[in-house]
Amino acid sequence: MLVLHIDKSHCCHLQHNHHYVYAASYNSRLYSRPFIEYFEETPMMVAVLTYMGYGILTIFGYLRDFLRHWKIERCHIAREKEEQKDFVPLYQDFENFYTRNLYMRIRDNWNRPICSVPGAKMDLMERATYDYNWTFEYTGRVVQDVINLGSYNYLGFAENTGPCADSAAEVTMKYGVGVASTRQEIGNLDRHEEMEKQVARFLGVESAMAFGMGFATNSMNIPALVGKGCLILSDELNHASLVLGARLSGSTIRVFKHNNMQSLEKLLREAIVHGQPRTRRPWKKILIVVEGIYSMEGSIVRLPEVIALKKRYRAYLYLDEAHSIGALGPRGRGVVDYFGLDPCDVDVMMGTFTKSFGAAGGYIAGKRELIEYLRSHSHSAVYATSMSPPVVEQIITSMKCIMGEDGTTIGSERVQQLAENTVYFRKRLREMGFIIYGNNDSPVVPLMLYMPAKIGAFGREMLKRNIGVVVVGFPATPIIESRARFCISAGHSKNMLDQLYSLKFVHSCFTAV
Repeated sequence: MLVLHIDKSHCCHLQHNHHYVYAASYNSRLYSRPFIEYFEETPMMVAVLTYMGYGILTIFGYLRDFLRHWKIERCHIAREKEEQKDFVPLYQDFENFYTRNLYMRIRDNWNRPICSVPGAKMDLMERATYDYNWTFEYTGRVVQDVINLGSYNYLGFAENTGPCADSAAEVTMKYGVGVASTRQEIGNLDRHEEMEKQVARFLGVESAMAFGMGFATNSMNIPALVGKGCLILSDELNHASLVLGARLSGSTIRVFKHNNMQSLEKLLREAIVHGQPRTRRPWKKILIVVEGIYSMEGSIVRLPEVIALKKRYRAYLYLDEAHSIGALGPRGRGVVDYFGLDPCDVDVMMGTFTKSFGAAGGYIAGKRELIEYLRSHSHSAVYATSMSPPVVEQIITSMKCIMGEDGTTIGSERVQQLAENTVYFRKRLREMGFIIYGNNDSPVVPLMLYMPAKIGAFGREMLKRNIGVVVVGFPATPIIESRARFCISAGHSKNMLDQLYSLKFVHSCFTAV
């Protein structure tokens, strides 16, 4: 089913009981072009068979637990010692049920050791298991030239040759690798300040601040911005770092349906009308938290509508561009650039350097007053060690490439190549009959597998054909919506992408649903 967001006069709204398929109304004047996203309801027969598959696995899981209890079958999982049985449990037995009996069956699809640069192609260390995935042993063989369709290397800057690698190596010789101090003490290098100025110029805002870890950028800064008496309106599919940050803040949290502006506006109205529970006092702050690209769905936030609602109800907007910065927009400036919006309309701009820039860490950007406040109030700024100098240099150099400040067109060419690869890859998958989710322009491409047995089979068969993919299942996704997640890179050639389409085994086995 194709979901096309259309004008108010032609609006439709579809929902079903487990997940969602909807096309909510919006004002078409907010968009310069059609905003198209694909979501397909899980076929009834597939849903029934998927539940049956999990049911059978659960029954056998309880049987195996019974055998382990009576020491008929050996149990490898961590558990309390016999003399500690009256203690408060350190390992929640039932919570580990899924890990013991379902995840372990397909554990070989994850944590595969890479022994090369995670570029368009990579090398993997082969490993074998002789106890059904509880432990692994290296065989000594290296699987070479595996096509990498799993890394977030959107622009191909995660490389060991070229201007970025050369600059990082030069800075390492001058500054070393570690700083051994926080920014507020004696760990504030001139390269750190140059990087933050570069980020602010790149985003078109007054100021920016960098952090050493992308996850902590969200989880440690949201509590510094909101607290008790504040309201956070969070998209239901927001990343775990945003969820953790919201919970740590002590604010009231209300969740709206994914990318559904009607649901968001309803919560905003209720917040304005009713205020805080019991006291009915107005909320101190109302913060809307969304992502640029949602990494499991491949969908793009409907930012023009979010900004319109934010202005109408005088709320604040926190935008996480971890996956969209560098990967969207004609200039690679993210989802704000993609829609041609004013960066000043986003109160808090967050992003990471781990994906499009091939580095590590994250940033917060916005007005100068916001950044100066965070420098003294953010735990991630006060207590965390400064970013490593070669990592900082990788960010500076890659960002200059994208902006064209290096005197070349390498950056703009890669942004364009990523956009072309994304459209081409999605188009070809649909032509083959696969069910894929998300926006046409999103380099995150979820391909639906549904059934639990297909999770392991798909990952293993892909690797046999020298293609590395990421497979995802419950609890990271709804139980009947297991999927493979492809991440497209500017480094991929058409020949690399076409290798997937030539796999008749995959086409015959996985489009049967």
